Amino acid sequence: MLDTTMPPPAATDAPDEPALIRAAAAGDTSAYERLYRCHAPRLFAVLWRLCGGQQARAEDALQEAFLQAWKALPGFRFESSLATWLHRLGVNAALMELRTRAGGHDHDSLDDMEGGLPELAVHDRCAGTERDLERALAMLPPRARAVLVLHDIEGWKHHEIAEQLQMAVGSSKAQLHRARGLLRARLGDMT
Repeated sequence: MLDTTMPPPAATDAPDEPALIRAAAAGDTSAYERLYRCHAPRLFAVLWRLCGGQQARAEDALQEAFLQAWKALPGFRFESSLATWLHRLGVNAALMELRTRAGGHDHDSLDDMEGGLPELAVHDRCAGTERDLERALAMLPPRARAVLVLHDIEGWKHHEIAEQLQMAVGSSKAQLHRARGLLRARLGDMT
């Protein structure tokens, strides 16, 4: 479980990080723990958003990502930063859970939203606060939320999202448009 009481470190890539990676890859659990403490807070924030603010699911995805990293670390080739590599493992773990939960059914149909739109209007109308944004984001249908988080927050391209979520590029674009519209309905159009 992530220790949320610890403040995140000032920089995710410590100057001695390559040495820590090599030590952890050789089985040094204290080096691996230092890497975990350095990278887990930011990764958890991304996974928390992908999981719709459900802490237990985000923690499960974080744990899965770091378990996969522990197993694969001896093969880490330093072609990207460790943060980028861990981020991809974590996002993949969260998306796998999303696909598993969907069970092959499209739970984002418009029929599912009939109960969702009135629910959006029931909450505080104080638009623009971080808490309201997080609440509105958590209320999005899972696939629409995943596309929005990956595209608008994490900077993924539609073809990357489509590949990870096993959908067409056009569907990724449509889900992004839909998610933005639902957020506007919740928060009010700020422009």
